[in-house]
Amino acid sequence: MADWLLLRLPRTSEEPATWLIADPRGAPLGPPQAGPLALAAARVAGRRVCVLVPGADVLLAEPEVPAKLGAKLQQLVPYALEEHLADDIDELHFAIGKRSGETKRTPVAVVARALLDEWLATLRAAGIEPDVLYADSDLLPQNPGQAVALLEKDAVFVRAPGSSPVTLPADALAEALAIAQSGAESTATGARGLILYTGAAEWQQHSAQVEAARPQFDGIKVQVLTGDPLALFAQQLPTETPINLLQGSYKPTSSRTTGLRAWRVAAMLLAGLLALHVVGKAAELTVLKKREHQVDASIRETFHSAMRGEVSTADARHRMEQRLIAARGAGGGLLAALQALAQARDAAPGTSVQALNFHNGTLEMKLAAPDAASLDRLSQTLRSSGWQADLTGGTNAGSAYEGRILVHASGT
Repeated sequence: MADWLLLRLPRTSEEPATWLIADPRGAPLGPPQAGPLALAAARVAGRRVCVLVPGADVLLAEPEVPAKLGAKLQQLVPYALEEHLADDIDELHFAIGKRSGETKRTPVAVVARALLDEWLATLRAAGIEPDVLYADSDLLPQNPGQAVALLEKDAVFVRAPGSSPVTLPADALAEALAIAQSGAESTATGARGLILYTGAAEWQQHSAQVEAARPQFDGIKVQVLTGDPLALFAQQLPTETPINLLQGSYKPTSSRTTGLRAWRVAAMLLAGLLALHVVGKAAELTVLKKREHQVDASIRETFHSAMRGEVSTADARHRMEQRLIAARGAGGGLLAALQALAQARDAAPGTSVQALNFHNGTLEMKLAAPDAASLDRLSQTLRSSGWQADLTGGTNAGSAYEGRILVHASGT
């Protein structure tokens, strides 16, 4: 998992922001730093950003609401706290935490929407988009048997065992110690221990007051911090106890969600492309089917024209080829016979064809020649070319001689 950038917003605009880099377990990777938000923004890349806002501006409560409300819990919580709130609930943002065990108490953080909007606008102006937003008091450590308090120069945080933390001004330390002791009557000794975190300057200022309250507790353990309490807060980052204020309409858009949306758009575009492809192929198939029907109709028309008396058009091409072969005759057909005749005319100059009749492979010709010898030479030339040529008759017609010759392939 990525490291943390723990950024604490100041309580006033005159104070600097403070930040700390921590590993995924909350262990500091360096000392806390302070300065303008622009310097913290340079540390954001590759890290999860946790922003702490002043706990004095966030109400942490635990109203009792039914455990099995589901989605209606968010709607009921504002009304469960309404009598404890001075502002209109429509102007407040309610963030809900996780219950512990079977208790009916639900952790809730309440903050003014205008103030939350101001914090987010300030962060975004500096180029910072937080992953989680906590009240700084909500990162005060919990201890099941002792109260825990943090004393700073202008505020004191206190958390009694099993209770939400409370933020008070530093001069209300006596009230904070009373809250730390509240509920201790149920313990065996009637008192509980206190763990107090404080800065050196704060301890010097308030030590007498704390020591005076020591008899009320079953021991007070003081831990003097050497600097900003960010290192103390960072220890709570791996836990799921703090309430993230970024809920509902303030929930950030994660990179995973953005990635899913991008893939969803890509999938929709791909589906559209496939749909267009299918529609195009369907249209193309329709056109081809139409042309196929036109070709089939043309084939039938040509078949019936060439094969008179034939009804079925099955295997039309093969049947027409067989008819053509039969029409050409066994010896080569009409074209071959005419070619042989054209070559034989050179042996009988002046010979002309007056009529032709081709039937069953035999070519019957009526010729006009200068004399009978010319027709005889033409017949001999055809026979020498491999054809059987028979002069079947002839007669004088004026100055010419007319005769008939039957030509067919040899052996037929």
